[in-house]
Amino acid sequence: MLQSAAVRTTLGFVVVALICLAFADLGISTSDPWIDLGRFVAGFVTPDFMAVDELGVAVIRTLAFAITGVALAVVAGFFLALLFRFRVVRVFCAFVRAIHELFWALIFLQFFGFHPLSGVLAIAIPFAGVFGKVYAEILDESDALPERSLPHGTGTLAAYLFTRIPLSWPHLVRYTSYRLECGLRSSAILGFVGLPTLGFYLESSFSEGYYSEVGALLIVFYVLIATLRLWLRPRLLPLYLLAAPFLLGSGLPIVWSNVGRFFTEDIVPAPLQDGAGWAGMGPWLHEVLINQALPGIWHTVVLTQIALVATGLLALLAFPLISRHFTGMLGGTLGHVLLVVFRSTPEYMLAFILLQMWGPSMLPAVVALAIHNGGIISHLIGHRSNEIELRRDASRGLSRYAFEILPRVYGPFLAFLFYRWEIIMRETAILGMLGITTLGFYVDSAISEIRFDRAMVLILITALLNIGVDALARYLRRRLDLRSTPSLEP
Repeated sequence: MLQSAAVRTTLGFVVVALICLAFADLGISTSDPWIDLGRFVAGFVTPDFMAVDELGVAVIRTLAFAITGVALAVVAGFFLALLFRFRVVRVFCAFVRAIHELFWALIFLQFFGFHPLSGVLAIAIPFAGVFGKVYAEILDESDALPERSLPHGTGTLAAYLFTRIPLSWPHLVRYTSYRLECGLRSSAILGFVGLPTLGFYLESSFSEGYYSEVGALLIVFYVLIATLRLWLRPRLLPLYLLAAPFLLGSGLPIVWSNVGRFFTEDIVPAPLQDGAGWAGMGPWLHEVLINQALPGIWHTVVLTQIALVATGLLALLAFPLISRHFTGMLGGTLGHVLLVVFRSTPEYMLAFILLQMWGPSMLPAVVALAIHNGGIISHLIGHRSNEIELRRDASRGLSRYAFEILPRVYGPFLAFLFYRWEIIMRETAILGMLGITTLGFYVDSAISEIRFDRAMVLILITALLNIGVDALARYLRRRLDLRSTPSLEP
């Protein structure tokens, strides 16, 4: 049977989500959403690959941004992992990974402009924080006995290179491969802020109603993700790493004076620029908090909690699609394909599509977040269920699900759901750039009004909120004795 503490925690989250539903706008405002949905489906099943201008260039640049950004993040993350025992490094990693890639892109675009460096750093910086944390966890979980046998005085780097890294190598490779998949998703959505990746062409085609082009772009993206293990061969990796920086494109030249002005003028709070001094900081911060930060935090939390429970519900319903205890070879293959589509679709991209069809509300965001994160957790729990051996006389159907499988996978399910909690919060904040009044909405508005000082305050608040949720999730995992290993993600 399920542990009572896990059940009580689950019910608590469900109650919170139900309360949040009372404050959420989940309406559909378009006149006939089913017609738009039909057009989208028709475009998806009749893709027009030849109609997309520079499709090959878009794919190459999506790959180039992802590979270059992730490669830089791997190097930085490795050295951060070696120093992760220091509190300042842990805080740094938590801060940089708490800020979404699109927020980093918006920051760099202000002083680097539409230069490839903006996109590469937008991926590399938050991913470095993630790699530093996860690499440190993987290395710490390796067998410490070989390290104890080293001669006295052996340096930390040498000890890791000759003991912990060889033992942890399969987990490190598996997790790095998974993060490259995440990098491809991040690279694609960078197109929504103007960089020349697949998202740029997707937004243009959808805005003009060219659904066959949208279908072609989505299919290309899914194929790119689904065939990752086929084209990402170890012997080809050096070639990719050498070629990727030269395939990013040129972009506009960097005006270095803009970089200096951004840090010395643009992000300096308005009272300090206008001569009001520190005495004016109180009223200025109060106005930002009351009119922007607090409404943004409220809507971010409301949407996050609804999406979190929706994600869990979808995962519990969908994991049998790939479990050998509930489906055969054909059904399992179809279920695997469906979950690959679910987890491969970036939340931002899916929310953008649904917003065009349903109108501005929280509903597209909830559905997008649940589908993507639910697909990831379903995949993980489905594979975990395949490791369970049942008796020959075990019950079947719903009884097997409720009494044989679910109690055995519920702990890992909660662990992975809590692990995704902070990620859902990050995505919820950034979805505000699509018009939903989460924190990202106010960040985007501040940047549009060239109020970078306000934007930086709101981004800092977003990061602190994400750090707080991550700390709460880790506390709950420890309290419930839930063990999750991020390195085993797909």
